[in-house]
Amino acid sequence: MGNLQTIGRAAGILLHPTSLPSGKLDADAYRWVDWLATAGFKVWQMLPLGVPLAGLSPYQCASAFAVNPGLFEETSCSSPDKGRLGGVSSFDTWYENQKHWVEDYALFMVLKQQFNGQEWSAWPEAFRSRTPQTLFAARGEHAEDIAAIIHEQYDCWRQWQALRSYAREHGVHLFGDMPIFVAYDSADVWAHPARFLLDDTGTPTFVTGVPPDYFSETGQRWGNPHYNWEHMQAENFEWWRQRLAYHFEFFDLVRLDHFRGLAASWMIPVSEPTAINGYWQDVAGDAMLASIQAAMGNIPLVAEDLGVITPDVTALRDKYGLPGMSVLQFGFDHFEDNPHKPQNVRDNTVYYTGTHDNDTLQGWFTSLDSGMQQHVMQVLGIHDTSQVTDTMLNTILGSRALLAIIPLQDLLHLGSEARMNTPGTVEGNWAWRVDWSDIPKTLASQLHETLQGHQRNERELASDTTRHTSRPV
Repeated sequence: MGNLQTIGRAAGILLHPTSLPSGKLDADAYRWVDWLATAGFKVWQMLPLGVPLAGLSPYQCASAFAVNPGLFEETSCSSPDKGRLGGVSSFDTWYENQKHWVEDYALFMVLKQQFNGQEWSAWPEAFRSRTPQTLFAARGEHAEDIAAIIHEQYDCWRQWQALRSYAREHGVHLFGDMPIFVAYDSADVWAHPARFLLDDTGTPTFVTGVPPDYFSETGQRWGNPHYNWEHMQAENFEWWRQRLAYHFEFFDLVRLDHFRGLAASWMIPVSEPTAINGYWQDVAGDAMLASIQAAMGNIPLVAEDLGVITPDVTALRDKYGLPGMSVLQFGFDHFEDNPHKPQNVRDNTVYYTGTHDNDTLQGWFTSLDSGMQQHVMQVLGIHDTSQVTDTMLNTILGSRALLAIIPLQDLLHLGSEARMNTPGTVEGNWAWRVDWSDIPKTLASQLHETLQGHQRNERELASDTTRHTSRPV
């Protein structure tokens, strides 16, 4: 069942690398792992590591595989043969395993620069439709730049493996995040259009989103192209298996965003300006997960199953033993069966105070009207507003959920100014950073004691250590 059982009863912190003091996976990342281990946290969760297409959002990226070089330290890529083993360099091994995507990605990025950052659909026809002789000539003309991008991706992978090994040695598991859909303007869609629902001109016929609900009268029109599941299935889900395999080279656990999209997807005709006039279409997510399970055995995914979830989605999640998610901020309505209420949270769950899309606890509570504030305090059994954040932290830590995750902003009692993302807005997101001086010197030892009280930082079994060190790097 998932990977929560092997980690054991644990707690973790949600902090994207861009929120580290330097905004990079440099010495600050190692110092952060040290701090997590000292405080007794066993999990570091972050957002997707992809290459943002515009702005800073890690959820619309140029590739489903490539990682953002901007997160890493710049090092010389002129000598990729460090770590030569038996006459074969680690670069050669990595390249052999990843050339199915990295060659297309490198060419895509070079052409994108050549055509002034335009979407691939606006490129000259020969490049847009990938005429073989045109691409052959482009590869020759840009050979040096293509090689540099490929080596850059290898170097990011190599730096990550060093960080991952360090985290393992300190008992810290790395928890990643994978958007279910990919951006239209991505190397994946450009290089393999048959895997997506596109017309003869390469234009999407349907785009992704979710229908109208309590929060939005027009729903959400995300605009990603839908998968051609029939084609994916004919390939035995090769692209999905490759994508997940690469994610698991980076992470011990991966959150699959919008998991309900593996049961059915909301199909919005591309001509529709909003998400209102769409329909649900069953998709082959069950067959895809079965294919991945057959290839990998255990699937260390966490199903992001927030929002309106139908029984078929829950059945799919449970069929593969995947943990779901609950969010305490959503647990204060008057419905007794609300899955976010502490008494309803299952063991095989990741329980959050809030996610990267929520306000901080302090900001959230402050934004409530006085009646709702009183209701929250009554439910929590407290009388002083200054106790709200700590009581909510203790609530998720004391719950049955195997994994409790806390955004660092909540541990530091920060307000809305530290919010990571406000869905539906463009400005001011993804920019929050912590400074080491923001973290009180005594906080780690206090938290270690708190986690011990909730039995969330016991040492793992020796067999689990073996499991980690045997993973390929």
